[in-house]
Amino acid sequence: MGMSWKEGVLTGLLAVAAASGLTTLVLVLVESTSILLPADTKFGIVFDAGSSHTSLFVYKWPADKENNTGVVSQALVCQVEGPGISSYASNPAEAGESLRGCLKEALALIPAAQHQETPMFLGATAGMRLLRWKNNSQAESIFTEVARVLTQSPVDFRGAGLLTGMEEGVSSWITVNYVLRNLLTYTFSGEWVRPPEATLVGALDMGGASTQIAFVPEGPILNASAQAPLLLYGANYSVYTHSYLCFGRDQMLSRLLAGLVQASPSGPVRHPCYHSGYRATLPLAPVFQSPCVPASAPPGASANLTVEGAGNPGACVSALRDLFNFASCGGREDCAFDGVYQPPVQGRFYAFSNFYHTFRFLNVSDGKPLDAVNASVWEFCRRPWELVQASYPEHARWLRDYCASGLYILTLLLEGYGFTEATWSNIEFRRQASGTDIGWTLGYMLNLTNMIPATAPTLQQAESYGVWVASVIFMALTLVAILGAASVQLFWPQDSDS
Repeated sequence: MGMSWKEGVLTGLLAVAAASGLTTLVLVLVESTSILLPADTKFGIVFDAGSSHTSLFVYKWPADKENNTGVVSQALVCQVEGPGISSYASNPAEAGESLRGCLKEALALIPAAQHQETPMFLGATAGMRLLRWKNNSQAESIFTEVARVLTQSPVDFRGAGLLTGMEEGVSSWITVNYVLRNLLTYTFSGEWVRPPEATLVGALDMGGASTQIAFVPEGPILNASAQAPLLLYGANYSVYTHSYLCFGRDQMLSRLLAGLVQASPSGPVRHPCYHSGYRATLPLAPVFQSPCVPASAPPGASANLTVEGAGNPGACVSALRDLFNFASCGGREDCAFDGVYQPPVQGRFYAFSNFYHTFRFLNVSDGKPLDAVNASVWEFCRRPWELVQASYPEHARWLRDYCASGLYILTLLLEGYGFTEATWSNIEFRRQASGTDIGWTLGYMLNLTNMIPATAPTLQQAESYGVWVASVIFMALTLVAILGAASVQLFWPQDSDS
């Protein structure tokens, strides 16, 4: 007995539904496979040779997405044992040898077949700037030895160089805005879009020897030497940046102590930023060795220096203010300190490196209001040294300096850069953004490898993805409609002619 016409229609609908469902399944499986089995991964290596230590970063990204944004991620961070390379002035060969341990870790992570095509850079910052200022031949010897060791590695070593302060500031700005996808982002509708300029984040960096500020101001930048014009993904950015050499944490502490020694050349130094009850005998000569300290040891001073803590945060702030030349600005709003031009701060900022580490130790890095931050730092400074030692045994190396560092950060941000109680909440103290350590290294690598093109990316990839999404949605809706019709035929009451 043959099928009725309704049974034939129903059979056809089910056949179409099956074919549609199979097509949808194939599309989903193909896309899932492309997600689960990503394209080959590429890698890049950057050594951050800072003043107090050296760090190695390994970055990775899908090989077919070099010119898109938000695809580079951090694969490894390795802290090189020992001090920064500038500390090896008397033994340059050790500067190069110190890098071998972390380099070995990086090479173990990256597949051997990709070593030859992996770019590697070493960038040195303020510590080497100071050494070059003090003794250029010693600085060149260190760079020579570092290059000798890194050239022996199987990767594509592209050189060891000294970053300018502007390069350091701008690279940090690129890093934080890149990982936050503030330069370009991909929407669910399958389009590349440029977020509003208001989403851009300023960068506040502090190392051992220098500190940098970088941001896009509201108005024009009136000093060409402080302007870094950038063309990224087809958009022009005018970034203000300045680097203050000798205003990093370690150099600030040295300058502070040297000033107190000059004020008390004949007796024990009463240090207002050290906790009451602290007492130590230090060699005097290193205090005056840095080129950041313009003075020399007082005549007739002994070889050793006795320092006693006073635990006086008010006097500490006064001593810290002496490190700045605020009077040189003459009350101008577009001036920070030491006569340096700076537009008014604008927008949100990420403060990292020693900004973050100091405030995290002091437990004020989590968005506390300014008055609470100030009160917490002052309370810590007033604690007796015996109590502080008992409370933080694991922080012995820097423990005596956290009071000075905390008050210095407050002085720099408020009286130097011009943040106020109203704009304080715009600062976020962070070590990472989107799982990536914030600093200059990623932005530096992106720039030197041309991974952020000047032109906007084509929409081909976005369009193909949108077509895939639309196809899946269409097939799924078709399948639902056909199955719905089939269910009507199966379950709706039949008429007398059926």
